[in-house]
Amino acid sequence: MARKQDSFYFDTFTACAEHAVEASRLLRRCIADYDPDNLELILREIHETEHAADMKKHELMNVLAKAFITPIEREDIMLLSQCLDEVVDKMEDVVLRLYCDNIRFIKPEMIAVVDVLERCCSEMHAMIKEFSNFRHSRTLRDKIIAINTLEEEADALFIHNMRVLHTEETDPIAIIVWRDVYRYIEQCADACEHVADACEKIMMSNT
Repeated sequence: MARKQDSFYFDTFTACAEHAVEASRLLRRCIADYDPDNLELILREIHETEHAADMKKHELMNVLAKAFITPIEREDIMLLSQCLDEVVDKMEDVVLRLYCDNIRFIKPEMIAVVDVLERCCSEMHAMIKEFSNFRHSRTLRDKIIAINTLEEEADALFIHNMRVLHTEETDPIAIIVWRDVYRYIEQCADACEHVADACEKIMMSNT
């Protein structure tokens, strides 16, 4: 029974990471094939993904509240669950920002950013799938490093895009709007790195 219970936590982490991958694909589709008149539909789709991730988190918390023994510390389970939930939340926030600000076109440099983000979520999913074996895994640290590297790539794109925005854009409203969009999408990569940091913390505490 204990092993089955342990598996539940790690399987739920993996399911949450799968929702993050799905959200990243939806966000990339939104940006790559941008249609401002289709934003409401995309928003509904990504919200459904976010809601499904929330339900997984609530299910995990309900089991955790009744558990006597857990495979890792309760605080670590809560931390990792919250970090995974934040990834999907942040991606939904990007689409919400596009929708609320009624953005009618997408700057082409956004494609590179969502490409990095999609890769980051895929690496995060692979890392979480391996996480149940964190005490013996020979590849988990490499996956953590890969996520950190992709987050640095996202940071570099953010700095470049902000520089271009503030040196080439002349409309002050456009500067304000796009500055927010760039910040929101950069926070998605930060959220993936927070998941990797949580995994590394748990590894260091338990090995």
